[in-house]
Amino acid sequence: MKAISQSNYGSTDMLSLQEVDKPVVTDKGVLIKVQAASVNSGDWHLMRGTPFLSRLMFGGILKPKIKTLGMDVAGRVEAVGKDVTQFQINDEVFGDISGCGFGAFAEYVCADESALVLKPSNTSFEKAATVPAAALAALQGLRDLGQIQSGQKVLINGASGGVGSFAVQIAKAFGAEVTALCSTKKMAMVQSLGADHVIDYTQVDVTKSGERYDLILDAAAYRSVFHYLPILSSHGSYVLVGGSIMRLFQIMFFGALISKISRRNVKCLSSKPNQKDLTILSNLLESGKISPFISQRYNLSEVPTAISALEQRQVMGKIAIAM
Repeated sequence: MKAISQSNYGSTDMLSLQEVDKPVVTDKGVLIKVQAASVNSGDWHLMRGTPFLSRLMFGGILKPKIKTLGMDVAGRVEAVGKDVTQFQINDEVFGDISGCGFGAFAEYVCADESALVLKPSNTSFEKAATVPAAALAALQGLRDLGQIQSGQKVLINGASGGVGSFAVQIAKAFGAEVTALCSTKKMAMVQSLGADHVIDYTQVDVTKSGERYDLILDAAAYRSVFHYLPILSSHGSYVLVGGSIMRLFQIMFFGALISKISRRNVKCLSSKPNQKDLTILSNLLESGKISPFISQRYNLSEVPTAISALEQRQVMGKIAIAM
């Protein structure tokens, strides 16, 4: 079968389309004929081996153990292991397979059944493939760390990106009043997601707007958390889900101290793929409460170009990879 393979850490020059062996089905595994995949920031971090912690987490200190990237997958079940109980041949499934070895940038991949759910019949493979990792991060950031409640005022920074675009829609599904931050050329796209208010951060400093927010979800953390604390309500929550590595480490190591000093909840999300939350997302997809915004489409051989576009922050919403 064909797959995008990586032999060394580095730029997209390290990726190439190669002929590799088809995966062997494990006892608890599901062999998927991949119909579509998606690109996430986790893919290019793993490609580059940065931060160094990613090498420790996924193996391969000097060279990557994971030869084929790809977290998000949607496809058709071709075979199942003897211990699989949830799926059968020809089922249409999607999921986040980062917890069982990655590998979605290929014609076939074998994943544990616990990483998958049935795809809604009214959703295309392409749309389903763009949901798992980004929407899971948005859901867990808002619900689990942010403790979102109906009627709250929620600010979403980076609303035009993969996580941010789902966060806008999921926050609305929870009944929140959503204010979204994005750049000028992305305002129309963010408005189409259903945000109540859209602010162009290149023209307006939201910290001087006079508004206070119950929850701030930062999906593009390139400014310090201290920039946003003045507009966070008493006992409000700031949740970091994406952005610069420096800001990530700032919250990882000092979030508890900042929370104590500021008397607000300051947290950093470590997303955990799970079947229960995937089922929630599947239901939201089926009901139309969330719908991925796909701005760019590539085929399997163009995965390096797709990853490069994401790394350079040239993307609105999601990138789909079609087989």
